[in-house]
Amino acid sequence: MITEFDTSLPSIRQVQILIKQTMPAQFKLLTGDVITGRVLWQDPHCVCIVDENSEQTTVWKQAIAYIKPKN
Repeated sequence: MITEFDTSLPSIRQVQILIKQTMPAQFKLLTGDVITGRVLWQDPHCVCIVDENSEQTTVWKQAIAYIKPKN
């Protein structure tokens, strides 16, 4: 089953802006872990984050407590 990707949702648009501007962000997970990096892509279920060492991490959106742009 394919889930519709609704780009009219503010949360989807916010992540799309991070992708387009290649802006680093901080992802706090529900486990308390923090991942910092740029968002490469998102789909209805996951985001892919690349860190300063060019390592990619795919995170389930349901595991994210918050996303905060790094300034």
